[in-house]
Amino acid sequence: MGSNMQVQRLIRAALCAELLAATGVAFAIPLEPYWQAASSKDKEAYIAIPMPPGIQIVDTENEGPVFANANGKTLYTWPLTDLRSGQAGDRHASGHASCDGTIYKETTGFMSPYPGGFRLPELESRKSCEALWPPLLAPADAKPVGKWTIVKRANGESQWAFDDYPVYLSSKDHKKGDVLGGSVSLIGGEMGAVRYPVGPPADIPPDFSLAVFRTGRMLVNHKGFSVYTFDKDNSGKSNCTGDCVKTWAPVLAPEAVRAHGDWSVIERSPGAQQWAYRGKPLYTNVSDVEHRRVIGQDIPGWHNVYTQRALAPPSGWTVQNADLGQVLADSKGKTIYYYSCNDDARDQQSCDSPDAPQVYRLAICGNFDPKVCNETFPYVQPLPGEKAESALWSVISVDPNTGKLAQVGQAGALKVWAYRERPVYTYGADTRAGSVDGDNFGEFNGARNGFRAFWLRDEYRENANGLSPTDKDR
Repeated sequence: MGSNMQVQRLIRAALCAELLAATGVAFAIPLEPYWQAASSKDKEAYIAIPMPPGIQIVDTENEGPVFANANGKTLYTWPLTDLRSGQAGDRHASGHASCDGTIYKETTGFMSPYPGGFRLPELESRKSCEALWPPLLAPADAKPVGKWTIVKRANGESQWAFDDYPVYLSSKDHKKGDVLGGSVSLIGGEMGAVRYPVGPPADIPPDFSLAVFRTGRMLVNHKGFSVYTFDKDNSGKSNCTGDCVKTWAPVLAPEAVRAHGDWSVIERSPGAQQWAYRGKPLYTNVSDVEHRRVIGQDIPGWHNVYTQRALAPPSGWTVQNADLGQVLADSKGKTIYYYSCNDDARDQQSCDSPDAPQVYRLAICGNFDPKVCNETFPYVQPLPGEKAESALWSVISVDPNTGKLAQVGQAGALKVWAYRERPVYTYGADTRAGSVDGDNFGEFNGARNGFRAFWLRDEYRENANGLSPTDKDR
């Protein structure tokens, strides 16, 4: 009986999504449920751990707390990744850093069915791995500190490692708080061996974990199911009783638990304690049949729970209902797309930004013809007065004929919106608000080299979710 009801709910949800998509309903950018106000004090708490001198922890908008060097530059690791026909990255606890000064000239063939031995583009300006990812060097007399250890580079220099992975900086980061080298919120599918920002453990009890979304860091229970709060609850008191708990199960806390930081417990009845976060009691939805769901927030008064969320994207943009969920769209309702690209060299360089070779993108969107490419996936140009609260969004100048950054004062340059300093696009063949016909356009469903819709919510394929190196659920 219960499973039949769940199937009926899923069918109704799917029909509702199709109806909304067909009507092309759009919503001007609201903060809820995806973004937090610029005035919000919400930020993810972390557990302090021993660190070497010169290492600090910096709060970031979309990655939570991250480790940084003395200048505030974010630190990254490059965990070994299984590819289709090989491996790339740093092997755990090997004592060796794979990212060195070699300038690779050919593809590896790791991304079968493509063979190795093809000459890489723009070799005259190609940089080495260590030029793009400078190692975080340790003093010659440095000693291990907690999870921080030391590996020796081929040239004899000492490099810091965290959790037995060598640690690097990114040449893309400019200032304190930048995380432009890699983001757990955009990782998924067959993207290759990517770099991850690394930080301290989140201050969450063992009963909980984090699910990374494009717009925030969501709390789930230890089994991966979403947790929710209820508007009718008072701080420190649950008003969900009787029939309410048949749908919303209180998240019970062990008897020995004590309140700390954002976490507290309330007494539901003698001997029965319930977890609360920032004063609000926590529940799961018994109708959730999949992990990391956000369907429960469709019920008035109920909300998914985040340690922190990103700030709002450009003003005037909209949220559109699409066939599988909701997408970010421009002021005319056209779905926003981002470009994803990693090359197949041994050092797995990203090719998704204007400072990378554009031949990969031009091949996918225009058969190497910039005019066709710009018609197929036009850049999103800012309208007068548009601005973004979020530092993740910026306006950059590009040369539309090359895809490279434009020179100051260059004739024909375009001002375009960029996410994490990568241009964003619409799709020329999208015919109505909510269309996502350009989604997964390219190689390996757009993950390795191609275009992907900027999903805010996807009920079926988890396209709005990110991935971390410790994520065992996906």
